Amino acid sequence: MTPDLTRLTELLARPQNTSPVPDWAAAETVLRTALPSDYKELIEAYGGGFVDGYLLLLEPDCPNDVYDLLKISAEREEANASLWQFEDKPEELQTAGNRLVCWATTDNGEYLYWLVQPDDDPDSRTVLINSASGEDWERYEMTVTRFLAAVLDGEVHSEILWDKFPLPQHEFSPAGEM
Repeated sequence: MTPDLTRLTELLARPQNTSPVPDWAAAETVLRTALPSDYKELIEAYGGGFVDGYLLLLEPDCPNDVYDLLKISAEREEANASLWQFEDKPEELQTAGNRLVCWATTDNGEYLYWLVQPDDDPDSRTVLINSASGEDWERYEMTVTRFLAAVLDGEVHSEILWDKFPLPQHEFSPAGEM
């Protein structure tokens, strides 16, 4: 277990039962990119689910399609392509070949992405958060597990995410139980 996942498990209790391990190779084929190893470890430990009644952590091929990484990522890619015909893309996406893969969303309509660049190292990907309005973006140079642990312990505070997140007592509800 990575130090960041260990830190996260100290803040957020792991569920008793998790989903079966996703077919990572199939997911990466669909997404056309390798997934970060910390994310794989996170999903193998927790599965997809609801963090603090607000953040929806996505997993590949989740039986509850609200938490399905493949479905939501495809929907966001299509929605963003339509949006960017009329609005400016974020600066990070001005470079040819750069794209987004959604790994989480929220009850309020914010989206959390990896910035995927040609020939990048999946384990060094930037986390981008997009506001529900689509206009505002935040950038975090850290892995998903480090970001989640930092948000839950108050080290990182997002101006985009709901001001009541995180809760004082953290809770995780597995997608399979929703």
